[in-house]
Amino acid sequence: MSDQEYQPPKVWTWNKEGGGRFANINRPIAGPTHEKDLPVGKHPFQLYSLGTPNGVKVTIMFEELLAAGHKGAEYDAWLINIGEGDQFSSGFVSANPNSKIPALMDHTTNPPTRVFESGSILLYLAEKFGAFLPTDHVKRTEAISWLMWQMGSAPFLGGGFGHFYAYAPVKLEYPINRYAMEAKRQMDVLNRHLAENEFMAGDEYSIADMAIWPWYGALAKGLIYEAGEFLQVHEYTNVIRWTDQLGKREPVQRGRMVNRVFGEPSSQLHERHDASDFDTKTQDKIGEGT
Repeated sequence: MSDQEYQPPKVWTWNKEGGGRFANINRPIAGPTHEKDLPVGKHPFQLYSLGTPNGVKVTIMFEELLAAGHKGAEYDAWLINIGEGDQFSSGFVSANPNSKIPALMDHTTNPPTRVFESGSILLYLAEKFGAFLPTDHVKRTEAISWLMWQMGSAPFLGGGFGHFYAYAPVKLEYPINRYAMEAKRQMDVLNRHLAENEFMAGDEYSIADMAIWPWYGALAKGLIYEAGEFLQVHEYTNVIRWTDQLGKREPVQRGRMVNRVFGEPSSQLHERHDASDFDTKTQDKIGEGT
């Protein structure tokens, strides 16, 4: 049946087998599917995540904080394998009732404070450590505005363009064209802004850059959805300049490795419990084959 022929039923019903690549983890209800506590390591912050763009935002932030000398930002990063439904455990749902990575538990408070949604985690850490969020009123507002822009825009890129172009069980012209147009519009928004600004908040590197880079930087370099040629990403030269500039930062390189279970083995650090993990690259078998 083509998209032109489809007529929505009067009452929607869940087709468990019709969700494409992620049918086994998508469902119309919330709550846990099984009982399992989250592990807790030795550091003040416990991160439960996966090395997707939303997870990378937070591990970059932690690595940037540590590189800037904030020793109190030490963290354990535990792998949440969403392909196997780890995000539906009772422990994870307690940390994030929305069952999406990343989720953070701050054990410097009593009781521990839960923080969920990647943008909220970035803002929480920036305010807690007084770092990577400008103190100047105009620049601070600009950084927060771009952070909110990313949080509102990325679902159209990932759940919209990425889903229909790369993951949907049937390729349909209308949604692919609709979301390709939106993806290119978003890239043009960034390209125009970065033509006049070194970073998202002007001349100051901030959590806005950390939030946007894993999504749109990867798109600009043709690293997600294999859509570089389709979207002609080479046109966005200012985004590419900014992407390369951030990619040279060592904390960004480290953050990109954490909880990563795909790509070259040398780019993966499945879990991070100590800074020395980047040197030893000791890997367990969690996430193997994903």
